[in-house]
Amino acid sequence: MKLLAIETATMLGGVAIMDGDRLVAESRLNIRVTHSERLMKEIDRILRGASMDISEIDVFGISIGPGSFTGLRVGLSTVKGLVYATGKKLVTAPTLEAIAWNIPFSEYQICPMLDARRKEIYTAVFRWSGGGFSRVINECTLSADELLQKIDAPTLFLGEGATLYRDRIQAALRDRALFGAPQHMMPSPSNMAFLCMRKAEKGEFSDALTVIPAYHRRSEAEIKFG
Repeated sequence: MKLLAIETATMLGGVAIMDGDRLVAESRLNIRVTHSERLMKEIDRILRGASMDISEIDVFGISIGPGSFTGLRVGLSTVKGLVYATGKKLVTAPTLEAIAWNIPFSEYQICPMLDARRKEIYTAVFRWSGGGFSRVINECTLSADELLQKIDAPTLFLGEGATLYRDRIQAALRDRALFGAPQHMMPSPSNMAFLCMRKAEKGEFSDALTVIPAYHRRSEAEIKFG
């Protein structure tokens, strides 16, 4: 089974291709323009680099959120277009879990954090359990202080939110706070492809007509206009 996965939940977007349990190609790019300006070109480039045609892809995967509202919409609309054009399957996977997979087998619980603006974060807490991660705290949106009140064990923090609130985290948790290296702080397209492949192999596909991003909070427009 060949799968192409798209990651657009943050500014560090990318594309990855897997063939069964083998990673074929991965592209990561921290962009200053919107994903809509680069994404299709990057998909074309990575396919050509892997000597593959879009018709060879059996399943398309997408990071479903939480994350940037615009990024998630661009990624999902792109992958829906590919699904409609090719007649292939669609599978989704959660962004924060993909970040946690940057550090598999961790002895510490892992807390990915993404900046949700308005002094809030998108976050969850995961613990390694057997062959994957289980959730200690489900995906949610809250302030850094509210999160830190819920954490009482040594925790490895990942994500742009961990960088943004590092001083506050260290002040609250002291030696119980650990932080990932720079290469571990953002979602990985290959991790997203891996999670999507696991779901595809179980037949856990999504309906392209009805699937929507997992924002985990209302947009500014919804808040403003009710």
